Amino acid sequence: MKAIQAMKMAGAALVVLASVNAYAQASDADMTAQPSAKQTAKAAKSADRALAKKVRGALAKSKDISVSNITVRAKGGAVTLQGSVPEQPQVDKATQVAQGVQGVTSVKNALTIRPVGQ
Repeated sequence: MKAIQAMKMAGAALVVLASVNAYAQASDADMTAQPSAKQTAKAAKSADRALAKKVRGALAKSKDISVSNITVRAKGGAVTLQGSVPEQPQVDKATQVAQGVQGVTSVKNALTIRPVGQ
């Protein structure tokens, strides 16, 4: 009789262990469904690079802007234009073109005027 009770208790212990293990597996599955901070940061950087590339392409298509010395940086929709252009109208035009790109929320223009050859 004691052997049967011991087996029942061992069986109950196995059931408890199995249920704890099943719970742990369920929570592990929930964690993989959400992107990690690293994945989120990687996606944000990728989106920023894509936006900077779109702005640079739009600037290059504009015939009034010399883009050879312009660097475009983007972060979360905010775009920064750095570098130099030969004339003041190109500074203003670069800002207008960048603001017209889809996804751009703001433009910081840090362009300077530097005549060609200097």
